[in-house]
Amino acid sequence: MIPGTTFRRRFRDLSEQEILALAISSEEDDARIYRSYAQRLQAEFPASAAVFNAMAEEEDDHRARLIEVHKVRFGDVIPLIRREHVSGYYARRPVWLVENLSLPKIREEAAQMERDAERFYLAAAARTTDADTRKLLGTLAAAEASHQHKAGELEAAHLADDARSEEEQAAHRQFVLTWVQPGLAGLMDGSVSTLAPIFATAFATQDTWTTFLVGLAASIGAGISMGFTEAASDDGQISGRGSPFKRGIAAGVMTTIGGLGHALPYLITDFWTATFIAFAVVFVELWAIVWIQNRYMDTPFLRATFQVVLGGALVFAAGALIGSG
Repeated sequence: MIPGTTFRRRFRDLSEQEILALAISSEEDDARIYRSYAQRLQAEFPASAAVFNAMAEEEDDHRARLIEVHKVRFGDVIPLIRREHVSGYYARRPVWLVENLSLPKIREEAAQMERDAERFYLAAAARTTDADTRKLLGTLAAAEASHQHKAGELEAAHLADDARSEEEQAAHRQFVLTWVQPGLAGLMDGSVSTLAPIFATAFATQDTWTTFLVGLAASIGAGISMGFTEAASDDGQISGRGSPFKRGIAAGVMTTIGGLGHALPYLITDFWTATFIAFAVVFVELWAIVWIQNRYMDTPFLRATFQVVLGGALVFAAGALIGSG
């Protein structure tokens, strides 16, 4: 049993007053979430921030109308009941888990919030036989549906084509600076720098297990080094490159992957089979680097090919010559 679920109420056991109180608290929470999105986006995406502030005001209006209905039907005292008190009620992701989402993901999250609320109220209305409760739930579902349309109108009003284009370009640039650039640097370092020790060991010993251990150590060591170096080199405040933690993760993980790619084939006991597979993996790694440079860094394809393939070939040759000697 999930901790904390023992004391949750089932929706079908709630009274009409409790259902109304639940709707009020839900609207209040959603308004708070939209305002947190607006605050998160204000500096970089002011047009989208205006959208979420307007959506928060819409939620405030819904809540105010629900409170008036509660006053008329049940009085001024609203029961304290929230989403987490009801078994099976749709949940919202904690703000600290979404505060670093990209702009497109935040928009998707907001759209999902409205869809979740509408679906829940419609499903709840279908399960009840009480006419007044059914009417109440239908009204709430209609309010959520109208809010989805209103969100579209607000986005159209605040996000002109130029503003949307600028924000999308800024979001893409941030993605490249935070994830692609350090990840690419890590992949290049892991793929190229480990060629020499791995193939030097391979040709010197012709022992696949020893070669694998050397490759594993080199890959993990390089990944840890690159990760900490990237994270410590720039806090992102002035450069705008984003969270040092994210950049460190991207660089460290991709460095390790780059090295392990041509180390793992040496788990095969036959030396030449493992070596030929490692050659093929290196070829794929180098062309992946070329593609990423061309796709995200706008590096001309021929220039990226020349830089990566030539550099990889030189490092591989050095390792093979040293190992053969």
